Amino acid sequence: MKNTKAQKVATTAIIAALYAALTYAQGILLPGSTTAAVQFRVSEALNVLALFTPAAIPGLTIGCIISNLYSIGQGLPLDMIFGSIATLGATLCIYFLRNARIKSYPLWAMLMPAIWNGVIVGWEIEAFFIEGKFHFGDFLVQGGLVALGELGVMLTLGTALYFLISKRHLDKKMFR
Repeated sequence: MKNTKAQKVATTAIIAALYAALTYAQGILLPGSTTAAVQFRVSEALNVLALFTPAAIPGLTIGCIISNLYSIGQGLPLDMIFGSIATLGATLCIYFLRNARIKSYPLWAMLMPAIWNGVIVGWEIEAFFIEGKFHFGDFLVQGGLVALGELGVMLTLGTALYFLISKRHLDKKMFR
């Protein structure tokens, strides 16, 4: 008999480690590309895993917390909190929207990281990093830039990962 609880914990840990490792590696190879307002975090493509297993929800959230620890050294301690909340919200929505498809493509789920990060991280940037009063128009610009980066990742790398897992039935092998 298999210990499914241990398997879920292991899956969560592996996903968290993958997310953090990809983010750190990208930060070393392309400095600033994981923490700028318009970022293209390769690790965000792993959000797709929430379509296949609920273990991805805590895994991606923990991975985001771990990788955003690096942000503290760059003067961005709030990103660990707000970025992780955005990841949690996005992955929960991805999981709940996993069966909503347009011609077999989970478009609504794929949009969730852009929406959640655009709103939460866009607000974070406008509220805490821009001097002066909060301006709704500036929030829309900041949020739009964050969402644009997320959209880019999810519609390119995320889509490729989704089809790789789906077409090769890797979800059945990896997430029993």
